[in-house]
Amino acid sequence: MNILGIETSCDETSVAVTHHRKVLSNTTVSQLIHTEYGGVVPEIASIEHLSLINEVTRKSIKDSGITLSEIDYIAVTNGPGLKGALLVGVNFAKGLSAANDIPLIGVNHMEGHLFSNFIDKKQIVYPFLCMLVSGGHTQIWLVSSYKDYKLFSNTVDDAAGEAFDKGARMLGLGYPGGPEIEKLSKFGSIGEFNFPIARVKNSKFNFSFSGLKTSLYYLLKSNKVTEKDYKNIACDYQETILDTLIKKLVLVSDETGVFDVVISGGVTANIRFRDKLDQITKNGLYNIHYPPIKYCTDNAAMICIAGYEKALNSETSDSTLDIYPNLMMDQ
Repeated sequence: MNILGIETSCDETSVAVTHHRKVLSNTTVSQLIHTEYGGVVPEIASIEHLSLINEVTRKSIKDSGITLSEIDYIAVTNGPGLKGALLVGVNFAKGLSAANDIPLIGVNHMEGHLFSNFIDKKQIVYPFLCMLVSGGHTQIWLVSSYKDYKLFSNTVDDAAGEAFDKGARMLGLGYPGGPEIEKLSKFGSIGEFNFPIARVKNSKFNFSFSGLKTSLYYLLKSNKVTEKDYKNIACDYQETILDTLIKKLVLVSDETGVFDVVISGGVTANIRFRDKLDQITKNGLYNIHYPPIKYCTDNAAMICIAGYEKALNSETSDSTLDIYPNLMMDQ
């Protein structure tokens, strides 16, 4: 089964082609124009998608080694994400579907991240926990079978990726903030600055990062630190975010008795995060998976893989496919 996938939910214009779960091509253009604004500007993102989508699609099909006539399904992200950005991808997919008589499949962006762990793999073994960690989401789901998802943990304020971005901005670093803090932290030492791991009232599983961000703000404002301290601050700030993620994961695993875990989303590209996750597998209890780094951030290959699962379950869409900017994974 050959699937063409389209991803335009935020600031990456991506088109991929897969055969079953094997990636034949994955062409992604990141919109670097947002860097000068310190974050994604929705209107600019939509314009960039419009200018890029045709050429990115042509290149991905060419690189795949197959023709458009050999595509069995077109899978496209229809939520969650930026409204205008989603519209570009969905409307383009609808036109391509209608013009070439290829069935259409709407894909939940979060499910795409979940299934990114199964790129180039022959089968999926249930149940498992899925930790989704990105700029917009920080959640832990119990996945008992296909479409049987139960949300155990969510953030009550900022997502982990958002905490990285806001922290980087306060430290005068670039966007996106996660990679910038990770780079700076490599020159720092752990334990020079203590940041709190928040306790969420009435929920031991949920995340909160707003207090961490506030602590960083007041530390930098206190005049007790200089720019020479920034590498140590970045190191401890990153460590606190990652420790929070792992602490909650362990709590959910203990609660559910499920120790097979897939980690998804842009923060999964953080090497320190992977190292810390590897540490907890050494007791032989945990089996933790994460996708190759190139598939951690937004990409169309993961949309293809999620689309493939939908096709196997006879879940297709039609020309009435709409966008859902606030879509949850279990909807």
